[in-house]
Amino acid sequence: MKKSNTLTGSILGGPAIAYMAVFFVAPSAILFIYSFWTSAFYRTVPDFVFTNYISSVTSPVFLKVTWNAIYIGFVTATITLAVSIPFGYYLTYVARSQLVLYLVLITWFSSYLVRIYAWRTLLGTNGVINTVLIQLGIIDTPIDAFLFNAFAVILTLTHIYLPFCILLVVSSFSEIKKELIDASRDLGTSTLGAFFRVIAPNASNGLVGAFMLTFILVAGDYVTPQMLGGSSGQTTGLLIADQFRKTGNWPLGAAQAVIMFVISLLIYGILMVVGRSSGLIPNVRARRRTKEA
Repeated sequence: MKKSNTLTGSILGGPAIAYMAVFFVAPSAILFIYSFWTSAFYRTVPDFVFTNYISSVTSPVFLKVTWNAIYIGFVTATITLAVSIPFGYYLTYVARSQLVLYLVLITWFSSYLVRIYAWRTLLGTNGVINTVLIQLGIIDTPIDAFLFNAFAVILTLTHIYLPFCILLVVSSFSEIKKELIDASRDLGTSTLGAFFRVIAPNASNGLVGAFMLTFILVAGDYVTPQMLGGSSGQTTGLLIADQFRKTGNWPLGAAQAVIMFVISLLIYGILMVVGRSSGLIPNVRARRRTKEA
């Protein structure tokens, strides 16, 4: 019976595993190999050196842009998740209709670039916000601080990736029965206590996944920072893209991409350690030992 289940699982999961191996694992491995090569006159030379990594971690520009990417990604992911949690709770346990969820999903019908241009129009010196403030007499001249900075990038990317985060949160909440929450309330736990004691531990995988997905997408984004970020809102994705497109230094761009991948893994590890130490993320090994005992 176990062999039959294993064979069935292998057949069902085979296409997905093959797809990930061909379009994710193999390109990542090639990118990692490229990071040890060198570039000369827009030509990539096979080699095995650590020059690209050393140049990246000692470059003030790369360090500054990487910090911007981490900061923008962390703030955006935190805000997005904080908004998605009550929204997901409402959609899962309160709302009897999926109309609100459909209204959120309908935002995907607009193009990614259209939404960026919309925020650029709203935040510009001749945009809606400055026009309203001038007409209300709050300001005399348009404010330039709304655009071409980290604030504009965070605001725009929060709007863009909020539907993704909401879907992941709703999916993780849907696996938790409302009876468990009602039982915790009957035992005297507040709504906030029920979230931290019942919902968060059981939905920890979905919440961590929503945070990390948003963080990775935001930190690697290069279109929005290019159009709205200015000098203070650049991310590593834009810097890496320039290495491939403009300078032609593919090995250096590959090394910087690998560094960002390692940073993402470190952030994920720190998030898991903090979550487990605080009790928000259950310890799987401890749970298995308890069951075995």
